[in-house]
Amino acid sequence: MGEYFNVADIFGEDVFTERVMRERLPKKVYHALKQTIEEGKELDLETADVIASVMKDWALEKGATHYSHWFQPLTGVTAEKHDSFITAPDSEGRILLEFSGKELIKGEPDASSFPSGGLRATFEARGYTAWDCTSPAFVRHDAAGAILCIPTAFCSYTGEALDQKTPLLRSMEAINTQALRVLRLFGNTTSKKVTPCVGPEQEYFLVDEKKFRQRKDLIFTGRTLFGAMPPKGQELDDHYFGAIRQKIASFMKDVNEELWRLGVSAKTQHNEAAPAQHELAPIYAQANVAVDHNQIIMRTLKRVASAHGMKCLLHEKPFAGVNGSGKHNNWSLTTDDGINLLEPGKTPHENVQFLFVLTCILKAVDRHADLLRESAADPGNDHRLGAAEAPPAIISVFLGEQLEDVLAQLIRTGTATHSIKGGVLETGVKTLPNLAKDATDRNRTSPFAFTGNKFEFRMVGSRDSIAAPNIVLNTIVAEAFAEACDELERAEDFDEAVHDLIKRYAREHQRIVFNGNGYSDEWVEEAKRRGLPNLKSMVDAIPALVTEKSIELFGKFGVFTKAELESRVEIQFEAYAKVINIEARSMIDIASKQIIPAVIKYTKSLADTVNSVMAAGVDADVQRELLKETSVLLSQTKDALKKLTEVAAKAAAMEAGEAQARYYYEVVMPAMSSLRTPVDELEMIVDKEMWPMPSYGDLIFEV
Repeated sequence: MGEYFNVADIFGEDVFTERVMRERLPKKVYHALKQTIEEGKELDLETADVIASVMKDWALEKGATHYSHWFQPLTGVTAEKHDSFITAPDSEGRILLEFSGKELIKGEPDASSFPSGGLRATFEARGYTAWDCTSPAFVRHDAAGAILCIPTAFCSYTGEALDQKTPLLRSMEAINTQALRVLRLFGNTTSKKVTPCVGPEQEYFLVDEKKFRQRKDLIFTGRTLFGAMPPKGQELDDHYFGAIRQKIASFMKDVNEELWRLGVSAKTQHNEAAPAQHELAPIYAQANVAVDHNQIIMRTLKRVASAHGMKCLLHEKPFAGVNGSGKHNNWSLTTDDGINLLEPGKTPHENVQFLFVLTCILKAVDRHADLLRESAADPGNDHRLGAAEAPPAIISVFLGEQLEDVLAQLIRTGTATHSIKGGVLETGVKTLPNLAKDATDRNRTSPFAFTGNKFEFRMVGSRDSIAAPNIVLNTIVAEAFAEACDELERAEDFDEAVHDLIKRYAREHQRIVFNGNGYSDEWVEEAKRRGLPNLKSMVDAIPALVTEKSIELFGKFGVFTKAELESRVEIQFEAYAKVINIEARSMIDIASKQIIPAVIKYTKSLADTVNSVMAAGVDADVQRELLKETSVLLSQTKDALKKLTEVAAKAAAMEAGEAQARYYYEVVMPAMSSLRTPVDELEMIVDKEMWPMPSYGDLIFEV
């Protein structure tokens, strides 16, 4: 059963936590660092030298030989360069182990090799990484040994953000400033900081590594480009929350242990809806730490899976026909003294501050629905959104029966006088206790749902960094707070003004509220009638970043410059084109080198069988019909392959940008579907022993 351990004993043991800092740093240095973390005060080099020396000694005790600035460029994954602690040997061949404050605070990776969207020329190499001291350093143990990882931001020589961390930290400052204005208006003089907190749920698939190695599509693209559905999928709903098999449980145990040592509060684990699909969810953390932890989670899932003879698939749609994977982003606003601004209390109709915050959020989401949709844009996510397994591409807000009723009262009469109560849920079994019933049910079809004391943004793709949606959420809500505070700070009668504002915001932005079935065709029509945007693809969503409205929003709060937004648009279009190009080329390669040769071999076998049966004087109609059907599908495959080859070549030759990305979406993607259709039919005919790759059944039921 493995070695037993006490979670409390190992949690955070590989993290340079506040406790470690307090115990090891000189008191004056510790307080200076605390001021930097809590108040954003600049850290002088002398103080940084002391911190670096202590951090090095601590890391050496953990077995570390190298350190690395660990950052998040616009590639979708993390980046790191390892430097050892050693110095040049002296005349007697001895070395010293050193780590300076300058090395801690600033690094200098080659910026030319990361996506910059035109912010950097390829011959301009200089870029900087800067220590994010609000996210603790940690020692990671893997095949490379022990590495001291220092979470950092990444910017160009001229100061533009080249990463996800920098704009996230800017957005956190923006919402802190504006949320404090809100609190002061409502008489709160004690809270000093408001922090967006996030709890991202991570979904993933596990498949056998040997079978994975036989699927070139999984290797090259992360998803299956071909594959017929097995006789059984997820229709029996017998996998969701089912008993976790021993092999998977062993994997989860090792994942948890590694995450806990790294200070990641892995809390919940269970089987998800699809066969071979699972979920891991941590406890809330402040937004930038949650982003870092989610990157650690994804890396850990992959590394530990390999150690257990499996592969972890984080693609949003690795298998057609079964549920894909997402990442629910649970977002809230909390103060340094423990107040949750999204806590409605027992009587939300009387909680004026909550209603103010709520209606400001409704305004923010309604005004910037396109930006929020763009923040979840990903080529893989295009396969999920709106597919009755994930929210539609239309942004709406679920409030639940209780808050929707309060909102309706405000709109109808100008005053909310009551709140729907939860009551008691009777089980009907004498030996079981009656359960407290929530006043509101949940809605799994909503992209942005209020779930008691937080909002759950359910559109995020499973591979994606959660930085983008949280940058958007923080900034759009900061704007709504700022505009409301500007108005209320001028008001002669605050109580009257705030009630009028809440009522007005509720009325003006009620169109964004929808509590019904987001999967229904009726909602698509209703959303269109309401004037809500329906951005069905990543290509449709990307331009939202550079609308006049978005440029003004991000510029006002210093989150993105116009140049940074334009660079991200360029990067996104180019990334989409590259992903689809790789998928198309993979399909061409697999069809040409594996599938068509296998089918030809099978048709030869059929033809030989027909001849042998006929030579024996027996009717061969069945074999002949099967041969004819296979040959027809083979011809269709060859035609579709030729078409895909032509359009993929044309797309690749186009200039990078929106037109190229749109061509991939509108022309190349349909050509890929046309090739897949006859191939998947052939898989159901061709002898399994002759089919060149493991089937869906092999992959998702034989883990």
